[in-house]
Amino acid sequence: MTYQQLWKSLTPLYDPGEAQAIVRTLLEERFGMTMTDILCDGISHLDNQQQQWLSTMMQRLCKAEPVQYVLGEAPFMQRMMKVEPGVLIPRPETETLCQWIIDDPHPAHPQVIDIGCGSGCIAITLALGLDHAHVVAVDLSERALDITRANAKVHRAPMVVERRDALALESEEERWDIIVSNPPYIRESEAATMHSNVVCHEPREALFVPDNDPLLFYRAIARYATTALRHGAHIYFECNTALVEATAQLLSDTGLVNVVTRNDQFGKPRFIKAIRP
Repeated sequence: MTYQQLWKSLTPLYDPGEAQAIVRTLLEERFGMTMTDILCDGISHLDNQQQQWLSTMMQRLCKAEPVQYVLGEAPFMQRMMKVEPGVLIPRPETETLCQWIIDDPHPAHPQVIDIGCGSGCIAITLALGLDHAHVVAVDLSERALDITRANAKVHRAPMVVERRDALALESEEERWDIIVSNPPYIRESEAATMHSNVVCHEPREALFVPDNDPLLFYRAIARYATTALRHGAHIYFECNTALVEATAQLLSDTGLVNVVTRNDQFGKPRFIKAIRP
């Protein structure tokens, strides 16, 4: 098959530009092709086994499976994170949240917890980006915890991985300098407007919340933070851009102060920081 035939096979699912980008990513990451190779019919030079791999991967892509799952990895903060079905794929927007945390002033040897760690991308970035941080990554999903452990090992990120339920965190007293979470925040009603590669393949429990209580994770984690954070310490969230104001109000109502929002790289308000007084 040619490059054109490959990307055109995806156009029932994606617009032409996105279909081309997906196929280029597959050929570059899995088969080591440059753009020159791709445009000069490098696909025809793949051996029989590689052709079979390519065919199998394209079949998965044609079923709207995300290319990151097909490749088994996704980039995040210039590192490759292992991902697989059942674990949320890291998003470029979340890099902005990590950079915000790294750039902020924190105590020496900060104690950090990432609640709902998924692939471990946030926890690993902070473990490697903050000086002498002690990082704990927690999630309810055993699959997510396994992937976090695998990614931490690959990147030699010193951290502890534990199974905890974000909605039922046991009260702690002044343990953390940083609490960070990118919890589920997409309302169920929003699924109708989303692409099938997300809705049909990524874990619903990591994405969606009920329309009648979309801030349930923020409420539970903020309540936990009111005692678990040290005085003057920070909590950071990624949020639904349509619910940032409501989330900020919730944090204030919980007793957290100095609530600040920040835009993502697309100019949408997506992140919140607050302090325990």
